[in-house]
Amino acid sequence: MSYSPWLPWAGLGLLLLVAVWLAYVFLSTRQKTGSWTAPASGPPSDPSSLKGDYLRRIDAVAADSATGRLSARAAHQALSLLIRSFVRDIAGIDAPRMTLAELREQNIPAAALAVSSLYPAEFGPEPRDSEPGDSEPGDPEPGDSVATAAETAREVVRTWS
Repeated sequence: MSYSPWLPWAGLGLLLLVAVWLAYVFLSTRQKTGSWTAPASGPPSDPSSLKGDYLRRIDAVAADSATGRLSARAAHQALSLLIRSFVRDIAGIDAPRMTLAELREQNIPAAALAVSSLYPAEFGPEPRDSEPGDSEPGDPEPGDSVATAAETAREVVRTWS
């Protein structure tokens, strides 16, 4: 008993069909070079109102942390995002999507330094709950790190030129 003579041709046709389909999928889903670029955002029309808005947002995060609505870690993360968003809105640099190394490569040393100062509190271990007598005299209160971080964020916004 032998195979039908059309069977090898059917197999070859099926392979050709799969190859054509793969080529179509590959070529139709490739990103075309130069076809889409993000619109360059220019400087804001009113930088002072933008700065005022971000200063209010920073104050709100600090207040939420002081009242206990935000943990220290969440407050540091929010402040980092506010600094990065401010850089995006004022300079058009997509800082919210950048790593710290990429942020340092930009010409914005104050923002990179501020974000790097927030990293230990953002990504470090949670502070342990302490009893009222556990702290040493002169130890900063847990909320002080948020207050210091908020002041650093305010300084970035205020000194931006």
